[in-house]
Amino acid sequence: MKQQIVVSGIGGQGVLFVTRILAEAAIEQGMEVLTSETHGMAMRGGTVISHVKVGPFTSPLIRTGQADIGLFLHAGNLEVHRGFLNPGGVIYMNTDKGGDAETIDATRIAREHGSLVIANLVLLGFAVRQGGLFCDAATVEAVLKRISPAKQLAMNLDGFRLG
Repeated sequence: MKQQIVVSGIGGQGVLFVTRILAEAAIEQGMEVLTSETHGMAMRGGTVISHVKVGPFTSPLIRTGQADIGLFLHAGNLEVHRGFLNPGGVIYMNTDKGGDAETIDATRIAREHGSLVIANLVLLGFAVRQGGLFCDAATVEAVLKRISPAKQLAMNLDGFRLG
């Protein structure tokens, strides 16, 4: 199994947490994994992008036109980072609008659940349940149980399951 995943959002949306979850899920399944992230102006709400490569790769960076999956936590980043996706790549996007992507209004769902910080996990749960990612829900939940701070575990699991 080889899969190249781009995770895109803005500072504070949990791009790096989703990246860590995906990396840990790959390790949990005995797969090789490489990650790389670019923070940019993340602390000021700027763009954050990470690359996750699952399988036998030698470089952590995804070249233009090579990503199999795009997880877009911020719909505005689609225009900037779409170029990483290969022609058959699948986009999972947090938005309240339709389009040429698999979409879920993760922000609305998280807000209705009382915590905007779980929107990233709602999107991740949606992508996993759609069968687009290399891992399954049980693996991601095991990772969440292992890496989530005790005070946030229930909320993180709820967010993932809402997706």
